[in-house]
Amino acid sequence: MSFLLWFALQFSQFTVFLYFLAINTVYTVLIVLAMRDIIRHAYLTTSRVARRQLAGEFYYKPVSVIVPAYNEAAVIAQSVKALTNLHYPEFEIIVINDGSTDDTLARLKEDFSLVSSKKPVRLQVPHEAIRAIFKSADYPNLIVIDKENGGKADAINAGINVSSYPIFCSIDADSILEPDAILKSSKLFLEDDELIATGGIIRILNGCRIQDGSVVEIGLPGSFIEAMQVLEYTRAFLSGRTGWNALKSLLIISGAFGVFRKDMVVAVNGYRKTIGEDMDLVMRLHRHCKDNAIPYKILFVPDPVCWTQAPFSMKMLLKQRNRWHRGMIDALLSNRGMILNRKYGATSLVGISYFVFVEFLGPLIELFGYVSIPILYFLGMLNTQFMVMLILMAVFWGISINVAAVFLDTYNFRRYKKTSDILRLCLLSAAEFFGYRQIMLLERLRATLSFRETAWGTQDRQVFKQ
Repeated sequence: MSFLLWFALQFSQFTVFLYFLAINTVYTVLIVLAMRDIIRHAYLTTSRVARRQLAGEFYYKPVSVIVPAYNEAAVIAQSVKALTNLHYPEFEIIVINDGSTDDTLARLKEDFSLVSSKKPVRLQVPHEAIRAIFKSADYPNLIVIDKENGGKADAINAGINVSSYPIFCSIDADSILEPDAILKSSKLFLEDDELIATGGIIRILNGCRIQDGSVVEIGLPGSFIEAMQVLEYTRAFLSGRTGWNALKSLLIISGAFGVFRKDMVVAVNGYRKTIGEDMDLVMRLHRHCKDNAIPYKILFVPDPVCWTQAPFSMKMLLKQRNRWHRGMIDALLSNRGMILNRKYGATSLVGISYFVFVEFLGPLIELFGYVSIPILYFLGMLNTQFMVMLILMAVFWGISINVAAVFLDTYNFRRYKKTSDILRLCLLSAAEFFGYRQIMLLERLRATLSFRETAWGTQDRQVFKQ
């Protein structure tokens, strides 16, 4: 065997070891920071609310809630009904029918008594042509825009141009906000003038019961695919987003629920037409503020809650994860000038570096490990004891991080009250590493090979459980 082949195979073991060590170290740091910040946030929030109630003070900024909708006839009425129940003094709901080919617009007209409106459109950010604007005869703060199809980003831009208020909240049409979600999010803009964007936690609606547009019963979904997504979302938001907050490196505010200062979004020309519009917008906001020496903050807060319908089949889940990965790659490429650029501080050197070396290159390195280990074994070059130790360490470390996220959620928020649900999430923490993770890895690799595709694909919806 040549020296080069021997060296390459030995180097592969070292590379895989370093990768797993690095990624689990990052996850551990994130969850430790998340534990600290979530506990502190809960204390400060309780203290602020108590002081405000004691003083009898309440101030607010009016908010525009923007809901892009494409072929959402199955869920749109329930989602909009939930928005009319928000506990907030002054807000408007703007639903954008983005050229739907189903009965989305017809359902809105029927359920909310829509009539024609001459509400002005301010041309601040680009979008496809608006065909008509309607207002509700039953709900004075409900506006519906009917426009040519242009995609989610284009639809939100249309909503921005029609909106009346300085703060806007963008949510998905298959999502339900808790009644106090806008209140908990928007108050942060009063407390900190430097805040330009914030996101709340996204929770899985599957398995929950809806009544009159509100979540009245929370439960873990029965299927493995749906329940696994509950675990993933818990880990991603409570440990991931909160940890990136602490490192001043938050790059994603979920497209399902984000609150923004409108003037800052207009300053970067609104949302860009891309499948990763949420990450792309946040990266451009970071860049704009750094380039122009504007003091700013972009934060995740764990208590405003948005419930969203997750894919209920493996086919739909893989489509979603493929789209997410392609969107991340597109956002990184479109903002590649920020990569390893000291000008952008921790946002670049910590946050963007993580997405490049872990989220983008990680699947390639992990696949390399899965392929090289059998080759090394059959060639008699594998240090079996070392490799078994490495695999066990990676799996148990990963399980520990998952379980820590579950207990962090249980201790601070107590959403899932059944002991059986919590135990099931802990079991899923282990099950993730035996098949599910590898399937998601292969789909991310497929997305990497097809990252130039811009199609969203169809989204199947189920009527919310009543």
